[in-house]
Amino acid sequence: MGDDSEWMKLPVDQKCEHKLWKARLSGYEEALKIFQKIKDEKSPEWSKFLGLIKKFVTDSNAVVQLKGLEAALVYVENAHVAGKTTGEVVSGVVSKVFNQPKAKAKELGIEICLMYIEIEKGEAVQEELLKGLDNKNPKIVVACIETLRKALSEFGSKIILLKPIIKVLPKLFESREKAVRDEAKLIAVEIYRWIRDALRPPLQNINSVQLKELEEEWVKLPTGTPKPSRFLRSQQELEAKLEQQQSAGGDAEGGGDDGDEVPQIDAYELLEAVEILSKLPKDFYDKIEAKKWQERKEALEAVEVLVKNPKLEAGDYADLVKALKKVVGKDTNVMLVALAAKCLTGLAVGLRKKFGQYAGHVVPTILEKFKEKKPQVVQALQEAIDAIFLTTTLQNISEDVLAVMDNKNPTIKQQTSLFIARSFRHCTASTLPKSLLKPFCAALLKHINDSAPEVRDAAFEALGTALKVVGEKAVNPFLADVDKLKLDKIKECSEKVELVHGKKAGLAADKKDFKPVPGRTATSGAAGDKDTKDISAPKPGPLKKAPATKAGGPPKKGKPAAPGGAGSTGTKNKKGLETKEIVEPELSIEVCEDKASAVLPATCIQLLDSSNWKERLACMEEFQKAVELMDRTEMPCQALVRMLAKKPGWKETNFQVMQMKLHIVALIAQKGNFSKTSAQIVLDGLVDKIGDVKCGNNAKEAMTAIAEACMLPWTAEQVMSMAFSQKNPKNQSETLNWLSNAIKEFGFSGLNVKAFISNVKTALAATNPAVRTSAITLLGVMYLYVGSSLRMFFEDEKPALLSQIDAEFEKMQGQSPPAPTRGISKHSISGTDEGEDGDEPDEVGTDVVDLLPRTEISDKITSELVSKIGDKNWKIRKEGLDEVAAIINEAKFIQPNIGELPTALKGRLNDSNKILVQQTLNILQQLAVAMGPNIKQHVKNLGIPIITVLGDSKNNVRAAALATVNAWAEQTGMKEWLEGEDLSEELKKENPFLRQELLGWLAEKLPTLRSTPTDLILCVPHLYSCLEDRNGDVRKKAQDALPFFMMHLGYEKMAKATGKLKPTSKDQVLAMLEKAKANMPAKPAASAKATSKPMGGSAPAKFQPASAPVEDSVSSTVETKPDPKKAKALGVSSKAKSAQGKKVPSKTSLKEDEDKSGPIFIVVPNGKEQRMKDEKGLKVLKWNFTTPRDEYIEQLKTQMSSCVAKWLQDEMFHSDFQHHNKALAVMVDHLESEKEGVIGCLDLILKWLTLRFFDTNTSVLMKALEYLKLLFTLLSEEEYHLTENEASSFIPYLILKVGEPKDVIRKDVRAILNRMCLVYPASKMFPFIMEGTKSKNSKQRAECLEELGCLVESYGMNVCQPTPGKALKEIAIHIGDRDNAVRNAALNTIVTVYNVHGDQVFKLIGTLSEKDMSMLEERIKRSAKRPSAAPVKQMEEKPPRTQSVNSNANMLRKGPAEDMSSKLKIMYRTYRIQARSMGGHPEAAQMVRREFQLDLDEIENDNGTVRCEMPELVQHKLDDIFEPVLIPEPKIRAVSPHFDDMHSNTASTINFIISQVASGDINTSIQALTQIDEVLRQEDKAEAMSGHIDQFLIATFMQLRLIYNTHMADEKLEKDEIIKLYSCIIGNMISLFQIESLAREASTGVLKDLMHGLITLMLDSRIEDLEEGQQVIRSVNLLVVKVLEKSDQTNILSALLVLLQDSLLATASSPKFSELVMKCLWRMVRLLPDTINSINLDRILLDIHIFMKVFPKEKLKQCKSEFPIRTLKTLLHTLCKLKGPKILDHLTMIDNKNESELEAHLCRMMKHSMDQTGSKSEKETEKGASRIDEKSSKAKVNDFLAEIFKKIGSKENTKEGLAELYEYKKKYSDADIEPFLKNSSQFFQSYVERGLRVIEMEREGKGRLPTSTGISPQTEVTCMPAPTSTVSSIGNTNGEEVGPSVYLERLKILRQRCGLDNTKQDERPPLTSLLSKPAVPPVASSTDMLHSKLSQLRESREQHQHSDLESNQTHSSGTMTTSSSSTANIDDLKKRLERIKSSRK
Repeated sequence: MGDDSEWMKLPVDQKCEHKLWKARLSGYEEALKIFQKIKDEKSPEWSKFLGLIKKFVTDSNAVVQLKGLEAALVYVENAHVAGKTTGEVVSGVVSKVFNQPKAKAKELGIEICLMYIEIEKGEAVQEELLKGLDNKNPKIVVACIETLRKALSEFGSKIILLKPIIKVLPKLFESREKAVRDEAKLIAVEIYRWIRDALRPPLQNINSVQLKELEEEWVKLPTGTPKPSRFLRSQQELEAKLEQQQSAGGDAEGGGDDGDEVPQIDAYELLEAVEILSKLPKDFYDKIEAKKWQERKEALEAVEVLVKNPKLEAGDYADLVKALKKVVGKDTNVMLVALAAKCLTGLAVGLRKKFGQYAGHVVPTILEKFKEKKPQVVQALQEAIDAIFLTTTLQNISEDVLAVMDNKNPTIKQQTSLFIARSFRHCTASTLPKSLLKPFCAALLKHINDSAPEVRDAAFEALGTALKVVGEKAVNPFLADVDKLKLDKIKECSEKVELVHGKKAGLAADKKDFKPVPGRTATSGAAGDKDTKDISAPKPGPLKKAPATKAGGPPKKGKPAAPGGAGSTGTKNKKGLETKEIVEPELSIEVCEDKASAVLPATCIQLLDSSNWKERLACMEEFQKAVELMDRTEMPCQALVRMLAKKPGWKETNFQVMQMKLHIVALIAQKGNFSKTSAQIVLDGLVDKIGDVKCGNNAKEAMTAIAEACMLPWTAEQVMSMAFSQKNPKNQSETLNWLSNAIKEFGFSGLNVKAFISNVKTALAATNPAVRTSAITLLGVMYLYVGSSLRMFFEDEKPALLSQIDAEFEKMQGQSPPAPTRGISKHSISGTDEGEDGDEPDEVGTDVVDLLPRTEISDKITSELVSKIGDKNWKIRKEGLDEVAAIINEAKFIQPNIGELPTALKGRLNDSNKILVQQTLNILQQLAVAMGPNIKQHVKNLGIPIITVLGDSKNNVRAAALATVNAWAEQTGMKEWLEGEDLSEELKKENPFLRQELLGWLAEKLPTLRSTPTDLILCVPHLYSCLEDRNGDVRKKAQDALPFFMMHLGYEKMAKATGKLKPTSKDQVLAMLEKAKANMPAKPAASAKATSKPMGGSAPAKFQPASAPVEDSVSSTVETKPDPKKAKALGVSSKAKSAQGKKVPSKTSLKEDEDKSGPIFIVVPNGKEQRMKDEKGLKVLKWNFTTPRDEYIEQLKTQMSSCVAKWLQDEMFHSDFQHHNKALAVMVDHLESEKEGVIGCLDLILKWLTLRFFDTNTSVLMKALEYLKLLFTLLSEEEYHLTENEASSFIPYLILKVGEPKDVIRKDVRAILNRMCLVYPASKMFPFIMEGTKSKNSKQRAECLEELGCLVESYGMNVCQPTPGKALKEIAIHIGDRDNAVRNAALNTIVTVYNVHGDQVFKLIGTLSEKDMSMLEERIKRSAKRPSAAPVKQMEEKPPRTQSVNSNANMLRKGPAEDMSSKLKIMYRTYRIQARSMGGHPEAAQMVRREFQLDLDEIENDNGTVRCEMPELVQHKLDDIFEPVLIPEPKIRAVSPHFDDMHSNTASTINFIISQVASGDINTSIQALTQIDEVLRQEDKAEAMSGHIDQFLIATFMQLRLIYNTHMADEKLEKDEIIKLYSCIIGNMISLFQIESLAREASTGVLKDLMHGLITLMLDSRIEDLEEGQQVIRSVNLLVVKVLEKSDQTNILSALLVLLQDSLLATASSPKFSELVMKCLWRMVRLLPDTINSINLDRILLDIHIFMKVFPKEKLKQCKSEFPIRTLKTLLHTLCKLKGPKILDHLTMIDNKNESELEAHLCRMMKHSMDQTGSKSEKETEKGASRIDEKSSKAKVNDFLAEIFKKIGSKENTKEGLAELYEYKKKYSDADIEPFLKNSSQFFQSYVERGLRVIEMEREGKGRLPTSTGISPQTEVTCMPAPTSTVSSIGNTNGEEVGPSVYLERLKILRQRCGLDNTKQDERPPLTSLLSKPAVPPVASSTDMLHSKLSQLRESREQHQHSDLESNQTHSSGTMTTSSSSTANIDDLKKRLERIKSSRK
């Protein structure tokens, strides 16, 4: 019992899973009670049991299982989540319940299955039950069949899919188990109840006894239609309605239901298709050609057997059909003809729509074969043609049928008419449009007058059938000429006709008699669902019909279209027209006189031919009055016009009488019922007078009136032929002018272009220019309507004429034809008649193209040509194709009959040679244009194969195929393509290219259609599979096409079609359908559609606007996509364009029409939170993958759809990377303006960027990283903190990229990682980066390890997660890595930790292998050593990262052994990377060669170690260079012991303190700053900072950045603390920049960064808000001024230029920033006059050159402000003013001067200033020269002196200059050279003085000179270290490009100079320092230093190590080498060198 009490305490769900059966039983009982209590189907309680329901039904204990089943049933019935369990529960029921002996269990199991069906899970249930049929246990099989039977009986065949059940039935009937067979019989009976005879064919092969039993059962079934007795949840309201109706006795709804229910199952659908092509006898094709008829018969019999299969598999039957066709057409044995016909019947029946493509070939042959009299042959042929008709449409074969109608053989005529009659029976009003009816009626009307009675009867039957199908209203217009007898016969036939569509179609016909056209729609709608074969979508019925009847006006203007339409010839047109016109026989003159006298006054008739013109005039006036008063019905028009034509008639000489006469003609035509007969009487006269100056206008008026009465097309034709049959050019030109006008007034419809064109051609050839001009004007008007195809008629005209025509067309381009104003009101009959519009577009569209004279080319398509095209040799195939192209080209327009060409070309579409495929496609394009709309009949056999080519793997082939398909569709319209299964078969192929191209094409075409054939539904299943295709592009295209499918098929049909999908797929697809439903565009409305179709320039384009409302669903011309670009080009009216906009709001012309102005990111409240919740709750996939799978991309796309602009999303998910680049560019542009949006969608943006990391395209990756840098900068400014979700779905993928092989990318990624630390805690970043160290990519491991080192340095040990110990152990593992870079990185990282934490490291890393440990100890030791020991070796071992650092970081170049604390080093390193990534251009390279750089710090700091080595160094053997040197006694005050002390011990202390300045802890930083401040304030101590200035400044501006980015953003921090820190920093800097010697040590790069930091600080709005903020900003202002004044002028100027350039380049930089930089530059410009001589101009000009290269003048002008360009000009102008023409000598550092406009600009300025000032300034502005204000008497002397100083200032003549000066001073001892010196730099002055002393000593032989003088002259005067310098590349840190020859050259000079060293050392300190940079231990004197330097130079040259020796830590020497070094620098150096010497003593 103890156990019992245990489980009784458990909660219900745990009881249900308990191992004790009692516990489970109790659990199930309780669960049942709970289930019954829960009222809310959405209650969360249900979800608790979701996973248990399967256990309920599969319980192993039978008793417990029963209870479980009961509970499960209640659960399924009531829980909304139950659907999720369908699969597992039903399969459990099948396997574990149906085999139970207890009947109760089985019943419950069946109930559960049925309940699942009720909750809409029918497919899943059926799938499981069908699987159960394969179970070995017969009990289970029986129960499954029984369940299926019950389901079918209760839910009906709509819910339970019968096809899969019927498929397995025969197998069940063969079962050995009687129970199974019996159950199978029961289900067969049940199925029969639902689908009746459709079940027979699939069961025809079962055992005959069983079949007989079934037949007996079937007979017993009631005949009524069965109805479902149980409904799905969604249908249960319907059930309620049904019950109400039944109680009311009505059954309408039920009936309606059956309407679609019964035809839903077609026996054909239930059959399995059989493949027969492979089963044909091998020798079939030989036998069928055999001479013996028996062999041919054998072959045919073999086929006959095969085609008896009721359903055949689709395939290429072309050859078989061709063979059978040949037998039918050519075989002499009629028995075989009949047999072949039977085979064709079998094929047509078995293939259905798939046979459609062959129908066109076979129909003419069969029809012509009807000449056979034998009944069996005729019957076989009839069956064949009837079967074939069902596979295609009447439209497709109409051409062939009509052609046979004119055959002379009566039997053929009879059988064709009978065939037409039978075909009509299959049609409905909508599938038998007027365009089709018209030609058939015309042909049949001929037959009813035939001599042979059987032909007449057949024609009557056909017409009767037509009458029945479409109603009298539609047919009557064609029967106007038929006499009553025949009309009655037709009606009689019509009553006998039984239509295929039964009562419904009949009903349609009846309605038609008394209802207006729209009445048809109801019926066509009803019939629509039934007729799956031919009816094209019924829905558009009302849509189509309405406009025509409503429009009233416009359609009529289009009326005349009928006569000219559908390609019927001119004569037919006339006949067609006359049927509608007033027909009037011609009357004799006597009758006319009688009639006229009855209505006209007698005097009038008498005076008509009076000889007195006045009488005639009076007579005319009376005539006019009489006519005006006459009533229309009484007016005898013909009689009246005959009277007018009576002598003198049109030969009237008096113009007044003539004018009256013409006016009366016009009146009669307007007021009476004017017939063509009357018109013919007067037209000749009118044409004769049209050219008359006085009467011409009246004649035109009369003609217009006649045109209105008799239709313009007819009138125009008459007038034209009359005008051109006479010779008068005036008449001809005026007739043409009249016609131009008339066309504008009447519209173009129905005009016989062909007739005009021949007349226009005559006119164009006329000699009279007026006639030619009029003809061209007429062509212009026609062009408005016809479009560019009009030009085709005139291509053979003379070029001059052609150019005039083109000019006229050009004028018309872009105009739209005016709306017709006449020709509308008259014939009301025609208005209503032709309001029907099923076909107008066909007519209008094909009209002009059909008028083109078409050539018959079938005779040129010889069998040789066809065999050539199929040859094995590709060259011969190509020849064949070339010939075809030539034939088509030559013919221009061809007839549709092209013989065997289609099959030949089709073969080439899958040619292995892609060039031929493309050539074939080009030919097919040509063919489409040449054949025009008639190409329709080739769509199935040639068009569909073109679509197959869309699956080609080559892009260009696909593009060609698409162009071809479009060219075809333009001619054929879309209907032909969409009919039948061909398109769906193509879509079914799992070829991603084919699918995406085809779907793209459909998405483009469908929106433009007003209706589509019902066969479109066949594509839907394949569309759904495309939605889930593996290929992303296919899915995208499928999604794009979805709304357009829905637009035509409706949501319901589409949703119903999801029934066959797997449950998971179904849910996804339904979701997409819902989405598409929202985007579903409206169908294009008729009129809008017409106007908005600018038909891409195809012939009929221009018709549309004229006859707008006439357009229609079947339209052949309309279907091309509205392309806005073309729309504009073709000048479709503005209305058209607006219509386009309205028509398909969603997607059509996405590219052009999309509105891109709005925000790109839409802020969705709580959107991000919701997405995170979804991800947490596993509702969506977690963003975690090795490579992104399609479902991730789709999911992201779905999530983005709500918050990213549609057009941007399309760019982001486009398959082409260029679109990604566009998207990124847009995102960068919107970054600042849409901060909120960006932050709201940040998770999605980051996810999308991770996808870009997986792209292979570097440009996208670079763009993405660029964007990320800006993004994280923005986020840190906004003080945003990344969420865990964002971090975890982004950082791991970013870290992957740190291992990229490309350096730039790695740098960018590191920069981004650095910035991320500002928005995401470093301690959380650490584990991600740690994870990155486990990568297989060694670069990634190395970079991640370095990054870890940086994190530890910047943020201390706390970042190490989970604990420092674990983290370090992980890092230490990599010391043993096989990759050198990784080992180094690991070692460096641990050394870094060691530097921060000391020996504790060894504890933390635990035990290492001996080898690893020794490596680590070695590295730690070396990091502690002095760097002087082994510089070269060090270089090899330093980590790779430091080598790539920019020039300004030379101080870092020493690797880990550097004194400067490694923390700073790495911070600076990362800072530089960041700075570079922000700014773009690193500073111009320092131009000082390393060998010539002096590192004073080294010398000072290391003096301790050197003392003992001193003696050795002095003994260097240097004799080969120069004689021994005397070491002079230094005359310097002793340095204070304190200072010395400090120097010997404290360099490292200073390093340490400086490193603390950049600390993240505010207090530490403040303490360090205080200590440094102390040093700086005491003059004697301040010198200790020398050599540490850059280091200190770096630390400072890094602290500034830290405050700006982190501290200021930290709410927890007291702002007072920050102010305090700022005060310390600024105070320190001000102290520093007051000490000039120290200030000048700051290098360019560091100054640039410092200025950047200070200006950013000044602009920080957050500081202004603080109490003391203003004070801080004022201090910064003061500091900036100090920096500008005290720093080395070259460095600061250079720094400002680079900073300005960067700030203008950087997108994120604010304009205010650039402005402040420019203000600093202006200040520098103001200082220039004082500082010009201390500036290295070459370097400044190089900087300006680079600036101008990056920002050419045009680019600068585009800047928002004009300041940058003004600043630059001012600077250059000032320099020019100060330096004069000499400025041009300072361009030496610029490699390629043409890269910028600098040189040109300077020359311009110089020229300008020279023009103004003459050459006076040249001498005055010399270096070192000062203005001479002496009296003119001294002018000459001054000129002489100026000349001398000029020489001294130039490199080449410096010695000569000094010598001359010496001579001069000797000569004029009192001469004052002071004025020349006082304005020059201290440097220059001392140089001159020293030079003079040297000469003096030389001349007077005073012994040796001090060593220093040996070098100084060069150093002082040259502006560059060496004349041959080539180092101009930016960022060339190491000077690698310099060849050894340069150094040799320099060495020579040095030696030569040093040879002079022979005197005692002078007071002046040596300047050697400028060139020497010893890395060997320093020496006691400057001379020794020089010696060592030289020997080192020699070594370095041999080792080619000059680039790596080492670099200058302070950068100060960067500029010292040049003449610009200022005095302060030198004094500073003097002091330092002397200190060094004294300390060595």
